[in-house]
Amino acid sequence: MSNIKYSVLDLSPILQGGSPAESLQNTLDLAKHVEKLGYTRFWLAEHHNMPGIASSATSVVIGHVAAGTTSIRVGSGGVMLPNHSSLVIAEQFGTLESLFPGRIDLGLGRAPGTDQLTAMALRRTRRTDAQDFPEQLEELRTYFDPSRAENPLPVRAIPGEGLTIPIWLLGSSGYSAQLAGELGLPFSFASHFSPDNTLPAIDLYHRSFRPSEVLSEPYVMVGVNVIAADTDERAKYLATSMQQSFLGMIRNKRDGLKPPVNNMDELWTPYEKTMLQQQLGSSIIGGRKIVKDKLEEFIAETGANELIVNGQIYDHEERKHSYEIVSEVIKEC
Repeated sequence: MSNIKYSVLDLSPILQGGSPAESLQNTLDLAKHVEKLGYTRFWLAEHHNMPGIASSATSVVIGHVAAGTTSIRVGSGGVMLPNHSSLVIAEQFGTLESLFPGRIDLGLGRAPGTDQLTAMALRRTRRTDAQDFPEQLEELRTYFDPSRAENPLPVRAIPGEGLTIPIWLLGSSGYSAQLAGELGLPFSFASHFSPDNTLPAIDLYHRSFRPSEVLSEPYVMVGVNVIAADTDERAKYLATSMQQSFLGMIRNKRDGLKPPVNNMDELWTPYEKTMLQQQLGSSIIGGRKIVKDKLEEFIAETGANELIVNGQIYDHEERKHSYEIVSEVIKEC
């Protein structure tokens, strides 16, 4: 496990009663913290119409984080490409790469990252199935590398053209796994909210993989929720904020990230508890020993080249401490 890379997925959580400004300050503080701890990347996720997430303008937040750090790679986990024109994303990330050369990642997803009504407001169309994602992806890659086109491009991405920005495909099912494999791109799977699909998707990626100018062999990063604390009991308590967040999504009552509670059984029904246990089944919650044992088991099971850790913890200092424990556990192995 000591050889595996480890990174951070941050949604810039807005606390209940807090503000986006405070969340974005915490995001930068966390990025500075994990940079010192040896994390490889700091990725931000695009979600919309969600009162508990401040990273909707993902490329702007990436610039904020990259400007406040010095060496950690900063990127999107991910940009939902069908919400945007390929040209806009090429220009945005071309600008980021020009400002912070060699430090920008472009992770792409095809889901809306929101509800259908908001997706329509973003895309100005009722079609939300993203069926033209492969064509849009090729268009984006061609803006970066016009030699992919048969004829000279009538529209060019400036900044963007000629820059080498690593592109990742993200997914929670087999679609992006297969496409990433066929294109020879690195693949990141959202096991942190889709654990049942993890192994089938990774297997499909490996079976579909074709070497490319980007990769000679498959590269898989897997998302995992980790809530770590000095004791198992403290970690279980802190994890109730994440559980309340997912419970709100089930009930379609989204809010800011809530403080932890002593007893979730007072909040959820048995059916909701079962649903959440399934959706959050790969989450690792505990003290150092449990985190170490579960991470080793998770890496062995998935064969991941890299982990990207999400930690939805209400208290910012507790969240920073959780990432410290993860880093220490990995380095000790």
